Order: sequence, then structure tokens, then C-alpha cells
Amino acid sequence: MSSALTVLSKPALGQRLLPVISLFLLSPVCAEYLIGYAESTNHPLEMLWGLAILGPLYGSVALLIREITRRMGRSWPTILLLATAFGLIQAGLIDQSLFNPHYGTDFEILYWDDERLPTWLGQLGISANLVFDFVGGHVIWSFAAPIAMVECCTPRIANRPWLGRTGVLLMVSLYLAAAAFVFDDHLRITGFMATKAHLVATVAFALLFGIVAFLVPARTAKQTGQIPAPWLVAIFVLAVLALHTLSSPDWVGVSTSVLVLVGSGVLLLRWSGRVGWKNSHVLAVAAAALLAYALISFVVQPPGGPAPAVKYAVNTVMLLGVIVLAAVAYRRLRTA
Repeated sequence: MSSALTVLSKPALGQRLLPVISLFLLSPVCAEYLIGYAESTNHPLEMLWGLAILGPLYGSVALLIREITRRMGRSWPTILLLATAFGLIQAGLIDQSLFNPHYGTDFEILYWDDERLPTWLGQLGISANLVFDFVGGHVIWSFAAPIAMVECCTPRIANRPWLGRTGVLLMVSLYLAAAAFVFDDHLRITGFMATKAHLVATVAFALLFGIVAFLVPARTAKQTGQIPAPWLVAIFVLAVLALHTLSSPDWVGVSTSVLVLVGSGVLLLRWSGRVGWKNSHVLAVAAAALLAYALISFVVQPPGGPAPAVKYAVNTVMLLGVIVLAAVAYRRLRTA
């Protein structure tokens, strides 16, 4: 997981095909299904069909972010900044959930109003809570945690490219097609289009984060210092993300969440620059992030009334899946 000064050659197709498929599918599952907020959680078959769109929308981006970072010999600061750029594009340009007051179904609009209005900035036409929630959610759960988890499952090729030229072109094509479909679908259903000022601002900030992603200096040497054991890191991250996810949507909750997330992020970056930071610590962070969503899903209610038993069955399957995936990654790291 550390940054490399030289880019290694691609592994054989047989070695990289499974991690490519795994990340392509894990990213949308973590982005849309793991927390259990959507009405589709009540309909497992609908969730499976949804991957036909969500896989290209999220999975292709996760693969492209990872591919760019590893090919350039860079590491997690670049991944996180690129994830922020794509999170802004997703929420600001594609589904325009940052700006659309009629986003979702009738039941979802009422839910999002509760999340939007307490921190609504009328002159800017955005909600501070939704900006932080949507973009931050994409950074952590749509891209960073799935990338880390799949790389921990394949530690021998974690710092090497997985896609060839054809694979990159395929991912770009799938993403553009899915983005166009989602954009057209939301436009057709809601008739909403963000203002030119919103669109220009979104593009400008996405470009800014993308540029900074390649300007941050790559780490060339580890520093000395104490680091908690991986299990302590996991508990710390689980508590931080649970606090973030369950925080109130008002200014007090958002301010507290921002301070806690930013502070813990700086702390994790400091720890990751020290000699004792290992892949097992990376796994602890990723597993805790997924576990936080999987556990909280049991208290999250999809719009439209009380959830049926099948919703909790889906939550249970997701939770067990996270545990199994973390166990597989831990075993792979131990035997690498």
C-alpha cells in the first residue's frame, strides 16, 4: 500500500482478472447497498439488476482511480483526492443530488428534506450537510474502502497495474455510458437541471482536487514513531465513522462530524507515514469502514414505511459478507 518509485509491470491476466471483477462489483455494493437506505433493499433481485448500471457508474471509477495512482507510483493521498473529484462529479453533475430539491421518489424527497434543510445555504443553493455527506460518502465507501479491501485480498499485486490499454478504454466507456444513463434518467423523472453557476463550480472544484492529487508529494521514506495495533485502529475508525453516519443533520452535528473526520484523517495520514504502518493497518481501516455501514444498516429505514423482513435478511447477508471478506484479506496478508 505504500507509494512506489517505479511502476511494476502488469501481472498475468489470470492473477488480475478476479481482483478487477471484485472491485468492479464491490464498489457499487458499498456505495448504494451496504447502508440499506434505498427502497431496492427490500427487493434483492432488483439490487442484482441494479449492478448493471451501478457497476459501470462506481466500479469503473474505482478501477480507474486505482490504476492511475498505481501507474504513477503514488498512494493514498492521490486516491482520496481523486475520489473527492469523482464524488463531486457524481453528486454535482450526474445525479445532481447536491442541488436538486426534488431528488428521489416522493418518500425520499421528504427524507432528504430533513437532511437538507437544517443546513441549507439559500444564496448558494446547497446544503452543507448533503455536500459533506454525499461527497464524503463517495470518498470513503464508494471508492477508498473497496480499493483498500480488494488490494488487501491480493497483496502480491497490490501496487501493480491491473488494467491494460483495452481495459482502461473499456472502463472509461462503461462509465460514460452509465453516467449518461443516470443523468438522463434523473432529468426525465424530475425535470431538474442545476444552474450554470452550480455546474461550473462543480467542474472547477473537481478539476482542482484532480490537479492537487498529482501535486501532493509522494512519500519516499517512512518516519519513526508509535502506531496503535491494527485492532485498535479498527475500533477507532469504527467509532469515528459511526459518529459521522449517525450525527444529526443540523449545524452542530455537521460541524462535529467535520472536525472528527478531518482530525482522524490527519491522524491516520501521520500513522501511515511511520515505519510500523503495515498492510494489516490498511485492512483495519477498510474493514472498519465497511463494518460501520453494515451494522448501521439495521437501524436505517428505506423510504415508504416499515421495512419487511427481507430487508433485514439482506442486511445480515451484507454484514456476513463484510466479515468473510475481511477474514479472507487477513489470511491473504498473513500468507503473502
